[in-house]
This record gives sequence, structure tokens and C-alpha cells, in this order.
Amino acid sequence: MIVIQEYNPAWPAEFDRLRLALAETLGPLALRIDHIGSTSVPGLGAKDVIDIQITVSALTPEVQNKMIRAGYKHWQKNNLDHVPQGDDPHPQLWAKLFFSEPQGERRANIHIRVQGNPNQRYPLLFRDYLRAHPNSARTIERIKREIAKRHANDLDAYYDIKDPVYDLVWDAAQEWAQRK
Repeated sequence: MIVIQEYNPAWPAEFDRLRLALAETLGPLALRIDHIGSTSVPGLGAKDVIDIQITVSALTPEVQNKMIRAGYKHWQKNNLDHVPQGDDPHPQLWAKLFFSEPQGERRANIHIRVQGNPNQRYPLLFRDYLRAHPNSARTIERIKREIAKRHANDLDAYYDIKDPVYDLVWDAAQEWAQRK
């Protein structure tokens, strides 16, 4: 069930604990580990799931195997990200490895993406844009609450609506980043 909670000021510290475990798991294979998604934007209500992006130089079997050996659950069906309208749809640009937390641990979605690909830049720019534009962040929260109210038990419908809305923010965030 999709539930949008009020912002929890503990989310950044929870991310830090998760980041340390992931850094230990992957060592130098992880070029960077970032807190992404709504829980990374101060004041933004979100599902109580910490979204994490691990940036790597390549999606190798070694990366996947280290995560699995450490107890992270691999979700093969989530190996491609949504492609925003107008972006190059080549699958290699949107490929990822997707994991959830080890059993019994704090809920987390772990996205492993290749450095420099648009799907690696998207969540970082999206996060930074919403941090710099609190009115946009509040609007995103309102939209997510309305979608969750109508589709709380239908994850596919939730994302079918949310993804195109986020594409609007993606366009604005790219223009904003160019002016910075």
C-alpha cells in the first residue's frame, strides 16, 4: 500500500547508516553513494523508503554478486528506468541494477547506475532542483498524495501517473542547471 508520510528529519541519518554498509559491501566499485528521491528533500513528504543511488563505472556481475552476497534482494524486472519524453531511449542509457534491503533491515530502494548516463544524472538533478525550489517540492508532494489517495493499492497506476509529472520537473531542472 502506498502511504505518503510527513517528512521525517531522521531520514538523512538513516541514509548515512545505509550508505556506510553499502560502501563496505562494494568498496571502490562504488564511485559515489547518494541519497535520492523524496526522502532526500528536506520538508518533502514521502513513502517511508530510503532511495539510494550507487554510481558505478559499469553494471558488472561483480557489483551484482557483491550485493547479493551481502543479503540485498535483486529485482531483475526493474532493470530499466522510465525514459522521459524526448530523451534518447537507447536501453543502455537507462539500464540499472535494482535492489532492496536485506531481510529485516530498514526499507530501502537501491538503484545502481552507470556514471554519466542520463538515468544517473536524473535523480541527482531532480533532488537538487526540489531542494532549491520548495514550492515545486510542495507541489510534487501534493500530487503524490492525490495519486496515492486514488491508487494506494496499485503501484503500476501510481507510477504511470507520477512518471510523466516528474518529466515536467526534469525539463525545468535541466533548464535550471544550465543557468546555474
